[in-house]
Amino acid sequence: MTEKPHEGLPVAGYQPQSEANVAAVNGFKQLEEQVLRALDDLEDNNHEIDRRLSAIGRTGIQTAFMAINRSIFKPSRIA
Repeated sequence: MTEKPHEGLPVAGYQPQSEANVAAVNGFKQLEEQVLRALDDLEDNNHEIDRRLSAIGRTGIQTAFMAINRSIFKPSRIA
């Protein structure tokens, strides 16, 4: 049985995706949300942390997950 690809996002450069790719990205999005919520909790409940370094860490986490998801979906440049 051949799996039907998901339509690409209605955004230039995004292509149809397999169920496996969609599931992988959704899994990484869930992991990202768990990590960011843990960081939210740390920032909300620990006033002794270095907020600047926490913000740098948050940006790094978001950048990493974005890169992972783009590695799966492989958006292309538009003509």
